[in-house]
Amino acid sequence: MKKGIHPLYRPVVFLDTSSGAKFITRSTISTSESIEWEDKKTYPLYKVEVSCVSHPFYTGKKIFVDTAGRIERFNQKYKKKTSSTSSNT
Repeated sequence: MKKGIHPLYRPVVFLDTSSGAKFITRSTISTSESIEWEDKKTYPLYKVEVSCVSHPFYTGKKIFVDTAGRIERFNQKYKKKTSSTSSNT
């Protein structure tokens, strides 16, 4: 393998904000937060809104997650505009 072209992987804790579940895995993601893990070591922390613990596909439960107002922004952007002008026939 060529040296210097592969990213450096390190342990990172991912926190599912909708369920509170935490898991640790290796990643290249950069974060500004950190957390103490069960082994008393400090690891970088990355927060996610949905993971396999809270996703409806894996849980079989229907949940509504709209933390950023995405549905409202979509509806405002793509709603049909009604024209108030009448046509002359």
